[in-house]
Amino acid sequence: MQAPSIGAEVEVLSFLQPVTRELVHRSSIAEVFVTGGVRTGTDTFSVGAQWPRDHALYHPDENGLNDPLLFAETLRQAYFYGAHTYFGVPLGSRFIGQDVSFDITDPAALRVGGAPLAVVLHGTWTEERDRRGRAAGARLDVTLTVDGHPCGRGHTRGLMLDDRRYGLLRGRPAACEEVIPHRPALDARIARPSRVGRLRWKDCVLERDRPDQQWGLRVDRDHAVLFDHPTDHVPLMVMLEGFRQFGHLTVHEASRRMYAGQAFALAGLSLDCAAFGELGEKIVLDLEEGPSDECTLRVAARQGGKLLARADMTWKCVGSRAPWSRFASW
Repeated sequence: MQAPSIGAEVEVLSFLQPVTRELVHRSSIAEVFVTGGVRTGTDTFSVGAQWPRDHALYHPDENGLNDPLLFAETLRQAYFYGAHTYFGVPLGSRFIGQDVSFDITDPAALRVGGAPLAVVLHGTWTEERDRRGRAAGARLDVTLTVDGHPCGRGHTRGLMLDDRRYGLLRGRPAACEEVIPHRPALDARIARPSRVGRLRWKDCVLERDRPDQQWGLRVDRDHAVLFDHPTDHVPLMVMLEGFRQFGHLTVHEASRRMYAGQAFALAGLSLDCAAFGELGEKIVLDLEEGPSDECTLRVAARQGGKLLARADMTWKCVGSRAPWSRFASW
């Protein structure tokens, strides 16, 4: 998919209309990154976005590069926005993510500067139908441009269902609010922020009971960003954050032995969902392959022995590690 010219970028940005929280499935206005869009063809549209120069969770890394999960979250919001605005999907529909991927082809273009970057996603929408020929879902493929420069691509695919069909697919009652603990305790089981590329303990989503055990996904339903609105299962963005933190820990602890002092950034991720992650039940992360010399690895998430999702990740060297990231213990 070829991105429009820089002139077209300016045209897109100049005709954006305000975006409501409902259109991108967010409760907090501060977490709405899509600023508007324009339809460019029968099955194509473009959206503009503004990424915060700093963010509580999706903050710049130690080398000043924007968090790649800002791209993933903007892609997620663009999917909802396009579905409701251009392709007739009613508000209130249930969306179930099936797979998502992104590839940052030029990490340097994501560097945070003195002003917010002009982010535009150019998307192609492909409707998918079930065996009876009914509209069941769609795939969105996008090209990412920053300040008019193409620097990434991605896709996401999902189902769009009414409440009845969602209930049939879910196959179990929604999680009961009263029996699920909310805020997990902050204790020694949690991976410290400097090991997983985070700044705050509350943003760390890896934990384990003993050092010789596998890492598990810590699910904090009171987290203002990861649980922006109520849900009856573990959200896709929580799973992505878990994979990213597990990858950061794995790659940097391996590189400490082989490439002392180098910093790596997540440059590509491809995730396939296999099942719902249930709230209140332990989720374990497994390293299935890697890290290789090219800093690629494959990670799986399982719950009760059942595969929930699998992700392939590519990490690229982007500079030297800051002193605080090597020695901080907070």
